[in-house]
Amino acid sequence: MSDLTLHMSRRTFVIATSSLAGMILSGPAFSQTSTDHANQNGDTIMSSGYVTIEDGTEIFYKDWGPRDAQPIVFHHGWPLSSDDWDAQMLFFLSNGYRVVAHDRRGHGRSSQVDTGNDIDHYAADAWAVVQHLDLTNAVHIGHSTGGGEVARYVAQYGEPNGRVAKAVLVSAIPPLMLKTDTNPEGTPMEVFDGFRSGLAGNRAQFFLDVASGPFYGFNRDGAKVSEGVIHNWWRQGMMGGALAQYEGIKAFSETDQTEDLKAITVPMFVIQGDDDQVVPYKDAVEKQHALLVNSTMKIYPGFPHGMLTTHAEVINPDLLAFVRS
Repeated sequence: MSDLTLHMSRRTFVIATSSLAGMILSGPAFSQTSTDHANQNGDTIMSSGYVTIEDGTEIFYKDWGPRDAQPIVFHHGWPLSSDDWDAQMLFFLSNGYRVVAHDRRGHGRSSQVDTGNDIDHYAADAWAVVQHLDLTNAVHIGHSTGGGEVARYVAQYGEPNGRVAKAVLVSAIPPLMLKTDTNPEGTPMEVFDGFRSGLAGNRAQFFLDVASGPFYGFNRDGAKVSEGVIHNWWRQGMMGGALAQYEGIKAFSETDQTEDLKAITVPMFVIQGDDDQVVPYKDAVEKQHALLVNSTMKIYPGFPHGMLTTHAEVINPDLLAFVRS
């Protein structure tokens, strides 16, 4: 994010989007509604639904694959949705895993709420999904802000309750993005204030600029630009709530997760590209590796922040190898 100059050409396009309204449910800590689809043998392999949190927030989730297979749980970045994991979910599904992903509160198809837009609630919501689906021995994979969600989830819910086997942080925000006296390598507050101004001033154009520029490295000389990827990022961003996304900037930039990383003991795989223009890798993956007690680190030369999409053919096999190791 430190080099977000956003000198991109403007693109205009028309994208048809649809809204999905969930049924408000009442109950104890959380309740749910879901739709299941079975294959010809009667095995449930595809489902989606909502978990309703105690504060009334509805969290949308997808759950694909054999119910007796090891679960891989995906946590998306800001300001996107579980759709950002399509390439990974299809890949792991084809390799025999159960794959689960949810839309963070305020994002995608989940409730556009004005409360709880912080890392604590993000992790607690993920725990509600895990409890509802009764996931055990799961591998949790988080990208960007989703990496912060994973770190908090594993430290405070996954490990204490024996529900997590391993975890992966991809281009992730921990331990702390913001530049402070104790984190001089961090990103200045002015950059995040620029994000807030861009979102509040013209969210549609701002999201288009980020997707067509630094997020995927499409602003680099010689980059192979995909209009479909840009439009899909924009589509996901515009599905979410502006207020939740605005407050999410504080969550991903100012949350210090040093203690989360120190508390994690399960095997961790921490990966990032060294041309990440959104989360500087020296302030992220290198510090994660130093703070974790049981981690493997891999840095990809020239890869951007959105490398899960632009370089899925490289990243996916590496994720699979770690899961199987």
